[in-house]
Amino acid sequence: MTDVLLIGEPMVIFYANEYGKLSEVSQFTKGLAGAEVNVGIGLSRLGHSVSYITKLNHDEMGKYIFNSLEKEKFDLSFTRFDENLPVGIMYKNKVDSGDPETLYYRKGSAASTLSVEDVENIDFSKIKLFHITGIPAALSDSLREAIFFMIKKAKKQGCTVTFDPNLRPSLWQSEDQMIQKTNEIAMLSDIFLPGLSEAQLLTKRHDVDEIADYYLQNGIQTIILKNGENGAYIKEKNKEIKNIEGFKVTQVIDTVGAGDGFAVGIIDSILRNLTIEEGCVNANAIGAIQIQHASDNEALPSTQELITFKQKYNR
Repeated sequence: MTDVLLIGEPMVIFYANEYGKLSEVSQFTKGLAGAEVNVGIGLSRLGHSVSYITKLNHDEMGKYIFNSLEKEKFDLSFTRFDENLPVGIMYKNKVDSGDPETLYYRKGSAASTLSVEDVENIDFSKIKLFHITGIPAALSDSLREAIFFMIKKAKKQGCTVTFDPNLRPSLWQSEDQMIQKTNEIAMLSDIFLPGLSEAQLLTKRHDVDEIADYYLQNGIQTIILKNGENGAYIKEKNKEIKNIEGFKVTQVIDTVGAGDGFAVGIIDSILRNLTIEEGCVNANAIGAIQIQHASDNEALPSTQELITFKQKYNR
């Protein structure tokens, strides 16, 4: 039995080692990026088994990704290869405030060609939880079709589905398409994890109660609205909305990956049968840890590191 199944596009990231625009920076450090990769690394470090579906090239960058994922104890038995298409590459500059500048080279990547044929034989009865983000669905028609196929099969076979929209407008053909398809995926999931601003865009509503009720009335069991340093709002069917306080940190280095860290906390709580409130505390803590580091995933904590961080706040 596998704890978590993920599907996505891993990328090689080059972090700037000095401040300035990407056009001006000359030294970079290589790393691994991708929303689903971040979630998988976080869960693996908390002791969960992680299976990952993707497609890579056998070139040097593809080998780097494969070897890096193996070091993080990912099960890569579902990984496919395409010798003709590259892996995605991204660059990120170094900033002392605000969000960094990012530059992507991912169009036509090997992972974007994943299709139903690549995933149709997966047995979801042997998987506890299937986590997805909205990014793969934006990459190609074939991958989006595979996502819908997998969600429906997972639900039929009793596998819990969690969904973080992780909106990337530049990857979609239009904002209307992004909203429509993201909401379609959301309505099929069990637990929906949007940021508050994402949910406001997706629903054209601003009140948190109205947003939550919109999704709960359309099939979702639980919605958790991420609200940055203010914490998160939880609402389950036939229950009052709750606000779980966030963790205030003195220095924000990079907010990229904080939402993925939040998802780690929620998924970990589901797998360990914690309450959703306990999960939100852990999720807020992991997000707070993430924003204090430049890397998308290197700071993701072990169980003891998470406990130590929370103890500093008496949580």
